[in-house]
Amino acid sequence: MEAVAHLNNNPTSDRKMRLVADLIRGKKVEEALVILRFSKQEASLKLEKLLKSAINNWQQKNDARPEDNELFVKEIFVNQGTSIKRFLPAPQGRAYRIRKRSNHVTIKVDSKVNAAAPVAVEETKEA
Repeated sequence: MEAVAHLNNNPTSDRKMRLVADLIRGKKVEEALVILRFSKQEASLKLEKLLKSAINNWQQKNDARPEDNELFVKEIFVNQGTSIKRFLPAPQGRAYRIRKRSNHVTIKVDSKVNAAAPVAVEETKEA
């Protein structure tokens, strides 16, 4: 059973966040946390916190320890958020446009081990 965590209106460019998100897509959770911890990009700090939130969401949803189940990053995607538009004065009465971009990140975490296997129900025939 998967768990989801969202990060909305993060004040970083979506292109910069996607570079870090591509590093952990499909990896095991422990490996992804190590990659994020030792990455130099600023976006890795926010993704690390978001991944820990997704792990805790999974733990509360399934009432199991994440260490026992093989958790992995099932899906991660970064969408463009709102852009704040500003103007910078330029020479000869002109103005340069500045776009302060933001993004939305979604992480889905799932386990490879099924916690509850389906139980087969036997039908009884009445004679």
